[in-house]
Amino acid sequence: MTAASEPPTAPRSPVDRAWAELVAAARRTVADGLVVGTSGNVSVRVGELVLVTPTGVPYDRLTDAEPVAVTLDGRRALGTLRPTSELPLHLEIYRTTAARAVVHTHAVHATAVSTLVDEVPLIHYMAAALGGPVRVAPYAPYGTEELAAHTRAALADRSGCLLRNHGAVTYGDTLDQAYDRTAQLEWMCRVWLTATAVPGRTPALLTEAQVADTATRLRHYGQPD
Repeated sequence: MTAASEPPTAPRSPVDRAWAELVAAARRTVADGLVVGTSGNVSVRVGELVLVTPTGVPYDRLTDAEPVAVTLDGRRALGTLRPTSELPLHLEIYRTTAARAVVHTHAVHATAVSTLVDEVPLIHYMAAALGGPVRVAPYAPYGTEELAAHTRAALADRSGCLLRNHGAVTYGDTLDQAYDRTAQLEWMCRVWLTATAVPGRTPALLTEAQVADTATRLRHYGQPD
């Protein structure tokens, strides 16, 4: 059969497209050094389904052909692999915010900062992209409802937070936005740690009013629709 006579490829469903984007984002967390091995997890909401990375599976072994999905109450809907152990955290975010995608990583600088402060110091105005000063959720064992509850509280009026001695979590309207917020948060943590490492100097910090002003400016950032 010649190329001209081959049947057209059937369009992919929204679930298939979302899963392909999720797999690419999960692999990117490893490539960007935000996770090690199978740590961290990524999810996307499609209607009443939540697509999520499976537990204990290296991301380079995930395929486009086997999505993992659960309902908002945690019942398995698609796939044979068990979902991430952090499923309670992801579902709590979807139940209590307008999130359409969630990215959780164990990024080095974010994790280090989570052990030092209760709130990320306002070292840069891009804290506005996360809703203001980024809080640190109290420690709780991974995969627990307790951790999910702490995260929900830390995310009040925010789109990202740190998890004490654990890592970071962000959400967004899209997977790209959630990932960008994760990258911004890790970068801010790195800047603060770098500045505080200079002997005899204390970094200048912004005020909440200055960050709020940036939030207003960001509403008009970028190209018009």
